[in-house]
Amino acid sequence: MNDRTGLTASARIVAAPGGSLPVLESDGPLALRRTRATGPHTRVTVVGAMSAPLGGDRLRLEAEVRDGARLLVDSAAATVALPGRTGAPASYEIGLTVGAGAELRWLPEQLVCATGSVLRMRTTVDLDPTARLVLREEQVLGRHREEPGTLTSRLTVRRAGRPLLDQELGCGPGAPGGWDGPAVLAGHRATGQLLVVDPEFADKPAETRLLGEHAVLAPLAGPAVLVTAVAPDALVLRRVLDEALGLFALF
Repeated sequence: MNDRTGLTASARIVAAPGGSLPVLESDGPLALRRTRATGPHTRVTVVGAMSAPLGGDRLRLEAEVRDGARLLVDSAAATVALPGRTGAPASYEIGLTVGAGAELRWLPEQLVCATGSVLRMRTTVDLDPTARLVLREEQVLGRHREEPGTLTSRLTVRRAGRPLLDQELGCGPGAPGGWDGPAVLAGHRATGQLLVVDPEFADKPAETRLLGEHAVLAPLAGPAVLVTAVAPDALVLRRVLDEALGLFALF
């Protein structure tokens, strides 16, 4: 549906061993393209076909990595949440499933919440106990010299059906008080996280450490590491998360 008072669109990726993509379906603004990969992973790039999400839009993107497959998903440009005609919030749901011995690198570009936008984002990940995952999220509140939009973002990760990580962040006008205070963003306008899940962490757990002034690496109660960072802008945030990614000998 696309009357620009509220668009509903979905996309789905299924990756199988040997580099095949049995399913690569998309519509509306969620255009999927198989792109050239330099490593062992099959690569799919999300290419924005139109401005989205706007207020009232409902988007859903699913990716299934079947047993033994390796998939890299990135995007061609940042996703910019914009206000719609009615003031209704937009929703963007992401569902990821990674099977036995499978690997997923989920590395999209930044999510930018423009002034006046209201976005509710939900990412849910289900992992086999032998699966590996690298997941990056980056949120930027407002474009250059612009007041922030409103964002509610929740990330839920389950491994073998058990919770590994479940956290929510609310920022911008109308968010719970304190979101811009010293305990949350401390006046910064870019925030992000890098989650690495690898069964090898069970025998060699990472140690908690600071990464510069505004980022921390912490092991989770499972074979996983979470890096959380805030920064004054998207460029600094990406630099911090790239440096964190370089700490791991990744699959």
